[in-house]
Amino acid sequence: MASIAPARRVDGRLPNQLRPVKIVADYLKFAEGSVLIRVGDTRVICAATIEDRVPGWMRGKGSGWVTAEYSMLPRAGTERSQREASTGRVGGRTHEIQRLIGRSLRAVIDLPRLGERTITLDCDVIQADGGTRTASITGAYVALARALNRYGMGHLVTAQVAAVSVGIADGRLLLDLNYAEDSGSEVDFNVVMLDSDRFVELQGTAEHKAFGRDQINQMVDLAAAGIRQLFALQQEAIRADAPE
Repeated sequence: MASIAPARRVDGRLPNQLRPVKIVADYLKFAEGSVLIRVGDTRVICAATIEDRVPGWMRGKGSGWVTAEYSMLPRAGTERSQREASTGRVGGRTHEIQRLIGRSLRAVIDLPRLGERTITLDCDVIQADGGTRTASITGAYVALARALNRYGMGHLVTAQVAAVSVGIADGRLLLDLNYAEDSGSEVDFNVVMLDSDRFVELQGTAEHKAFGRDQINQMVDLAAAGIRQLFALQQEAIRADAPE
């Protein structure tokens, strides 16, 4: 069984401690809602766009849609990565992450009452040090909420959602893994949770050896405690410089 040992990590954090998180609202001038979210050394720009149209397969149904796109700058990491635009296709990892972000945000919006509108969340990683998908979800929620508040549609937000990673490394249970911890972890989990303590997604992988159900419970409990802290930070960012 993994344990939350008191020994500090390489970056000085306790095992159950989040990295420093800062959410800068209205980071982009023209987007309906936008933030820069900083989670440790990970930086993601999240922008929400509201359009009075829906995909063709939804026309005439009277309901709205929320979708997401995710990308990483070539020098977001320690080495340059190739732009996906230059390859002419979206990679499998990118496709998986943007679908996850879309699912997470659709879980907190009253789509029928949104009407035939599409909200697109663009999440662009400008610096990556682990947890880019969870930071994108956490930041995209704030961008979405601020965009809807701006246009008098805040009542369409039915819940709050945030995400964090958790894992086991060297037999220790760790919250909010950075890249070094993630790359060397025995188990890696991504947890997406609503403020009702219900879950949108649990993504768990054993990198070296299988894990047990008791370890799943430990990881989910640790992640939930971290996400509750993120909820408070999200609310502060949503209220920041709110129009009268």
